[in-house]
Amino acid sequence: MKTVSRRLALWRADLEAGVCAAPEEAAEALHEHDTVIVVLDNRQTFECVLEQDVEWQLTGLSWPIGYRPGVLVTVTWHPGRGDFVIRPEPLDEPLRVDGVDYFYAYDPKVVTRDYEPDKSNRAKVLHTVRKMGRVFEDGSAVLSEDLLSRRSGLGRGAKAAFLLRNAVDQLIREGFLTRVTGSVDPAGHPSYPAVEGEALTEMVFYAPMVEPIPFESHRGDHWVSGFIRKLPRGAQPSEKQMALYREAVENEGIGPLAPGYTFVKKHHRNG
Repeated sequence: MKTVSRRLALWRADLEAGVCAAPEEAAEALHEHDTVIVVLDNRQTFECVLEQDVEWQLTGLSWPIGYRPGVLVTVTWHPGRGDFVIRPEPLDEPLRVDGVDYFYAYDPKVVTRDYEPDKSNRAKVLHTVRKMGRVFEDGSAVLSEDLLSRRSGLGRGAKAAFLLRNAVDQLIREGFLTRVTGSVDPAGHPSYPAVEGEALTEMVFYAPMVEPIPFESHRGDHWVSGFIRKLPRGAQPSEKQMALYREAVENEGIGPLAPGYTFVKKHHRNG
């Protein structure tokens, strides 16, 4: 039998449970074995058990700390040797996605969906957009403001509306959210840009902040330097943002601003 491979993204549940999906062809050939050998990134070897949940998976792994939700791995079964090899794909330049360091290639959609929020109102709102919104290939997402207000977990009434408005305003200042006009079909599925014939609605657009990992990493409360960020399709930076960008070019050496991008000024961030 020939070598069989499968490329997949790891979810937080996979990392926490120490499991990994296995190629179906290999599982069918090996499911009666008590254990199978798994070599992780040519460094660690495990004796794993093949178990069937929704699909066949290798259990009993211990993932390295550098493996984050969304990391892509290739699982290869070598029938001649009788073992599995799991390898990630190292990035040429490590990236920081919304404050989380990635050293391996990843699936942007999984990174967006598999977000673990803290207890702040800001995080609850961001979690709702990322979890319930429509997610695009680059990891950006849109959600109607109406659905956001009903599902954000901040409660009902005037106080909840006040807390939601403050949280959204903070996320907009930080560059995580932008207000846009999109549309929804009769079933309530969102589209952006708006689709002709569908009902127009106000939405929030999320774009992940992707940046090279700086030489020195800071934790806790810190200032985030000004940076260039992707805009929703068809959107343009405001005159205020352009003025801030021109100032940053002069004082901070910020790079060129390509079409479809805006500038987010230096701001304070907690955590």
